[in-house]
Amino acid sequence: MIEGFTTMGDGCSIAWEQTGVEGPALILSNSLGTSMDMWKPQMDVLYKRFRVIRYDTRGHGRSDVPAGAYGLDRLGRDVLELASDLEIERFAFCGLSLGGMIGQWLGLRAPERVSQLVIANSSPFMGPPSAWDARIKLVLSNGMDAIVEGTLSRWFTQNFIAEAKNIEEIRNIFIKTDPVGYAGCCAAIRDMDMRSVLKLIHVPTLIVGGKYDPATPPEHTYALRDGIAGAQCVMLEAAHLANIEQAENFTKVLLEYFK
Repeated sequence: MIEGFTTMGDGCSIAWEQTGVEGPALILSNSLGTSMDMWKPQMDVLYKRFRVIRYDTRGHGRSDVPAGAYGLDRLGRDVLELASDLEIERFAFCGLSLGGMIGQWLGLRAPERVSQLVIANSSPFMGPPSAWDARIKLVLSNGMDAIVEGTLSRWFTQNFIAEAKNIEEIRNIFIKTDPVGYAGCCAAIRDMDMRSVLKLIHVPTLIVGGKYDPATPPEHTYALRDGIAGAQCVMLEAAHLANIEQAENFTKVLLEYFK
């Protein structure tokens, strides 16, 4: 395993970790309010077949936390600049939630860099903007503790919350997220609307959804499936963080698609 930091064009330092064989590069992009650690359930399998690069989205984990609102363009360019710094010309990409929105941007703006795309538990549009403005105001005023319970109830089914052994670990990752970074990424989601341009994405794409996902419900998954020509689609018995709640099945889906 190799760890490092890459400085983006605007001066923001992005934390990353590279694990695995010399082979096809696979970049994993985390959801809002998590870190690269969310991909732990997949790593024991993926690193044996890919050169896996995980990174912390700006404002999250060990990456820098610039002040102010972020934009999807900037989050997408972070991926391209990171890949270039690691001398990766072409890569497969898997992003969940916010990571899946970044994946949509890559498929649209940099298709020559992306060999295959997985968009998991995501959406082309998550309005209304007023709801994101309210969340931004709340976390900046009262911190991450103010929304942690509501967030966990969207991330996982109640059965999983009651039975899973790693809920406290996940809760701590969320609470430790810097409110400024979280708010910055909320602004990127607030301002995103990919609905009219999905038809312009021609990268081979797999859409993964959760049947019980209240954050990006099945109709959002199907909007992505129907909007991107030729996209495949798989629905899992999970809420929002399907790669954790249905870890084994999620990993199998990835392997089947990438093979």
